[in-house]
Order: sequence, then C-alpha cells, then structure tokens
Amino acid sequence: MTVFSQAAAATVDERTIACPGKKASPKLILVQSLRVFAALAVVFYHAQYDAESLAVRFGIAYQPSALLPWPAGVDVFFVISGFIMVHTSRKLFATVDGPRVFLSRRIARVVPIYWAIVTVYLVIGQLAPAALNRDAPDLSAILTTYLFIPFPQPNGVVHPVYALGWTLNYEMFFYSIFAGALLLQRERAVLAVAAVLLSLVAFGRVSQALPVPLAFWSEPIVLEFVFGMALALLAEKGCLLSPMGRFGLFAIALLLLHLDLAKPGGALLLPQVLAYGIPAAFLVAAAVLGPVSLAWSSVEYTVAALGDASYALYLVHPFAIRALRELFAYGGLATGMGIGAFVISAVLAAVVLALVVYRFVEKPMTQVVRGWLRVRAETKLARMRDAPE
Repeated sequence: MTVFSQAAAATVDERTIACPGKKASPKLILVQSLRVFAALAVVFYHAQYDAESLAVRFGIAYQPSALLPWPAGVDVFFVISGFIMVHTSRKLFATVDGPRVFLSRRIARVVPIYWAIVTVYLVIGQLAPAALNRDAPDLSAILTTYLFIPFPQPNGVVHPVYALGWTLNYEMFFYSIFAGALLLQRERAVLAVAAVLLSLVAFGRVSQALPVPLAFWSEPIVLEFVFGMALALLAEKGCLLSPMGRFGLFAIALLLLHLDLAKPGGALLLPQVLAYGIPAAFLVAAAVLGPVSLAWSSVEYTVAALGDASYALYLVHPFAIRALRELFAYGGLATGMGIGAFVISAVLAAVVLALVVYRFVEKPMTQVVRGWLRVRAETKLARMRDAPE
C-alpha cells in the first residue's frame, strides 16, 4: 500500500484536480473503450486457457501472456457498473417510481440475453454432454442460475450452471440495493448503498458461518461498485482532472495491474478489491473525470458498437473459443498455424459472434422486454387510478 500511496500522491495532487462546475463529456466514449478493454481481457484470458490445453494435446510449447492479470477485466466492469448506475439514474433519485423504472430497465438489459445463453448452454449439455466437460446440473442448480442466486456446485465452487454468470449474481444483488436507495436524494442514496455494502462486507469478515448467498454477496469485491458510484458523484459535481492527471492515473493503473499485487508468491499480496479494484477505479476515473478533447468522430462508431456489444461478448465468447479450439484440433490447424494463431482467431471469432448476437438477438430482445414491462406498468397504474375509493 505504501508504493500505491506514494505513486498516487506523486501524480494526483491539488494542482491536477479541480471542480469548476464543468461536467465531463456526456458521450462517455472512453467508458465504452474501457468496456471493450474489459471484455477483451476476459476473452483473451479464456482463449489462452484453451490454448494451453491445445498445446498440451499436441506437445507444442506455449507460454501464456502475463502482461496483465486478464481476469481483472471483471473488476473494471464492476467499477463501470457502479458509475453508470448513478450516471444514468439522475432523474430517478428521490422519486416514488424510481425503483420500478430502474429495475425494469436493468431486467430488460441483463436478463433476456443471459437466460437465452443459459438455455442454449443447457440444450447443448443435453445433446452433447461431452462438449461441456461437466456432469448434468440438477434442478436446484438450474433454478438458482435463472434467479441469480449463488449456489454451490458439486465441486464446492459457488457459481451458476453457466459459470460466467457469477458476475451477474453480484450485479443483480447490487441493482436490488441500488433500486431501494433511489427513494432518496442522489448523495444520500449513494451513501446508503455504500453503507449497506460496507456493513455487509464487515459482517462477512467476522461471521463464522453464513448462508451461501450471503457469504457470496459479502465478498469485498462488491466494494468496487462503491468506487464507481463515488466517481459518478465526482463527475456530476464537475470535478475534473487535468490532462496530465488523467494520463498519470491511466499509467499508474496499468503499472499496478502489470505488477499483479494479488498474485500468490509475489512480494506484496493484496486482496483482489485492492490489487485490481483500485487500478480499475483509476482507469474509470481517467475516463470520466474530464472532457473528451480528441476528434473521436472517425472511430467513435466502432468503439460505441463494440462497447454496446461488450455484454454479449462476455456471455457468448466461450462458444466461439470452444468451436475454434475443436476446429484447430481436428482440422490440423494447431500444428499448421500454431497456438498463437488460435488465440488471435478465437478472440476475433468471439468479437464477430458478439456483434451478430447483439444486433440480431440481444438488442431486439431488450426492446421487446422493455416495451412489455412498460406496458405492464402503465396498465397497472391505469387500473389503480380507475379503482373505486
């Protein structure tokens, strides 16, 4: 922590941050860029994992990249999530209808495509069990997966049937708490959510035995949502970093991630929320605490499109990676083109698949569910108004 504190203090001081009242760029193009980075980091990590299995299978030497701790892309996503929830809910704070509107939006955005992917995964498991490398899940595991409830698998690991959904179990829990806090003014709402999460983490640290869901939700990683919410308040108040301050935070974040202070056996072993969560917060701060002064018009469409598809990329990339792995294995490409070519091909295939799924599956499903929830809410409101006193 001494190294972190000194490095941060040397870059971000009174001369590099100010709150003149000017808000950051509403485009949030840099946040979209971070979404792309976070999703690609996770994809690259899983592609390398399958690359190792290919290398062993064919006796080919392969050394995975350790430039960054690639799973830390999830931590970046969590900080972004905390920021975006506050940023996009400005008109919902201190309103009676705020919780319903917020949850309707999040359900429409998160649930349909996730349920669809889980269903496809289960169908594949029934048709080709060997493709999943695991036993068929029981009914409890399936139901808790659809309901975003943490549930232990036979191997003792707490994750859904579709393992990537473990992050959504945290997200949906955060959304539930955030929705209730929307009845309060913005600053009080953020403080309330932060207090709940901090209390829960503290309770989890001192408690010996907790129910599995509560133990899961009390992990310190939930504090990364708090980091994002705090950054949203700073941005809304117009607290902007100077260009050098933003560049400094960006450089420090990448350096800290490269050092991987959560890696066992290192000189300094920190918990994930500090080793990855703090650099993730630095990256988001560098993205949102200042205007976008560059001419982004030439690349903005591409970045925005990839950012919009980042959720689909996170969910569907294992299908692309597994398909490419089998193609390289049985098509002779592993020995002909090499393991590095597999990693590049798998990442590109995942991106293409995600763009297709977002455009033709996720986006239409989200619009349909959003419209359905809006109609249901309006119908219910009309009935309440027409009801006799």
